Amino acid sequence: MSSNPVAETVASLMPRARAELTELVAFKSVADFDQFPRSESEAAARWITDALTAEGFQDVALLDTPDGTQSVYGYLPGPAGAKTVLLYAHYDVQPPLDEAGWTTPPFELTERDGRWYGRGAADCKGGVIMHLLALRALKADGGVPVHVKFIAEGSEEQGTGGLERYAEQHPALLEADTVVIGDAGNFRAGLPTVTATLRGMTMVRVQVDTLEGNLHSGQFGGAAPDALAALIRVLDSLRAKDGSTTIDGLTPDASWDGLQYEEEQFRADAKVLDGVELIGEGTVADRIWARPAVTVLGIDCPPVVGATPSVQASARALVSLRVPPGIDAAEATKLLQAHLETHTPWGARVRTEQIGQGQPFRADTTSPAYAAMADAMAVAYPGQEMQYAGQGGSIPLCNTLASLYPHAEILLIGLSEPEAQIHAVNESVSPDELERLSVAEALFLRNYAAS
Repeated sequence: MSSNPVAETVASLMPRARAELTELVAFKSVADFDQFPRSESEAAARWITDALTAEGFQDVALLDTPDGTQSVYGYLPGPAGAKTVLLYAHYDVQPPLDEAGWTTPPFELTERDGRWYGRGAADCKGGVIMHLLALRALKADGGVPVHVKFIAEGSEEQGTGGLERYAEQHPALLEADTVVIGDAGNFRAGLPTVTATLRGMTMVRVQVDTLEGNLHSGQFGGAAPDALAALIRVLDSLRAKDGSTTIDGLTPDASWDGLQYEEEQFRADAKVLDGVELIGEGTVADRIWARPAVTVLGIDCPPVVGATPSVQASARALVSLRVPPGIDAAEATKLLQAHLETHTPWGARVRTEQIGQGQPFRADTTSPAYAAMADAMAVAYPGQEMQYAGQGGSIPLCNTLASLYPHAEILLIGLSEPEAQIHAVNESVSPDELERLSVAEALFLRNYAAS
C-alpha cells in the first residue's frame, strides 16, 4: 500500500483491531434466543456501546427494536455545515452450524494461514471494526470531516426486520446524505468492489397433508397418498431439468452486463465437488445476481435413523426465493405460493405461509459518493480500479433506508469476499482486506466531505 498518514495509522492499529475482534467474536450473538442466550447478544451490544462512547460518540444508545433485539446507535459530530454519513454493520451472527466441522472453535478468533477464523469475523463483526479503524485513522490525521451516525444492528441474520421497523417509527434518526453499508464484500480478495445490486428474498413454509395419521406402508402403501412424496413432487416442480428456477409467472432469463464471474473461479469459490455440474443456464453472474433462485432450506420429515415403515400423513418444507432487482418481492411471494398450491399432486391438502420478505435493491452508481469511493479505493488498492458487482444475498434495510431517505446515496462494501466462507463452517476474514478497506473508508469520508 502506498505510504500515506491514514494508511500508516491503520497499519499501526491492526494489533488493536485483532484484539477487539477477538473480544467481539467471543460473544455468541445469534439472535435466535431459542438456541442461544439473549445475554450473549446483549453483551455484544454493550461492547459496541462502550467502544462508541470511548471514541467520543454522543447520544450513544441501545435501541430496543420491535423484534425484541437491540441495535446500537451513536452520533459523532463533525465540522459545522458538514455532510452526514451513516455507517452500518451488524453484530448478530449466523449459528456456527456443525461445531465439529470447525478446525478451531467458532467463537474464538484464531489466526491460521494468514487469515483470522471465527463466526462473524467477516459477517459482520469485522465490519464494526472496519468502521472504527477508519474513524480512528481520520482522528489521528486532522479529524473526521463529516458528521457520522453509527448503527449496529442486532438481528440482520434473522431477517426479522427489527431495525427496519424502528427506523420507520423514528425516521429522523438514521437520516444522512450517504450511507455506507459495511456488510458486502469484494468480488475477490484484493479486488476493490462495490455492490451495485442485491437480490431480495422471500421465505414460504409449505405443508402437505394427505391422511389423518401415518399408515403401515405394507398394508396401505401403493394406494394411500404419501404426503412426503407429494411434497417432494411439488418441490421438484420449482426447477427445470438443468436446475434453473421455474416458478409460474416469474421471468428467468434476465442478464447481468457488469463484472463477470468465470465458471472455474465460481466452482473453486463454491467448492463444487469434481464431476458435479453447476445448475441453471446463462453466465454465472446472470444466475446469481440477475435471476430468481429457489432453495429448499429444510424439510420436516422422519430422519433416517429411527424411521418406521410408514406412509407419511404430513410433511412440510421451508422454501427460500431470491428475487433480483426489477421484480417485486411481494408479487414474487404470491407467485411462489400459487405455484406450490397449483403443483401439489393427488389433490393433497396444501397450506403455504409467508415467513419473511425483503425487497431487492439497486444503487445509483453515478452519484458523487461512488466517485469519492472509487478514488479512495484506488489509493487503498494501488493499481486496481474499483469494480461493480451484484450480490445474491439480501440486506432488506437498504430498501427501507432508500424509501425513507430517497436523496441519500447508498454504498455497499465489506469483508465478505469468497474466501471468507460466511454462513459456513470456518468463516474467516483477511486482515489485509480489513486493513485496506479501513483505509478506503477513511479516504472516502475525506473525499466525500470535499466533494
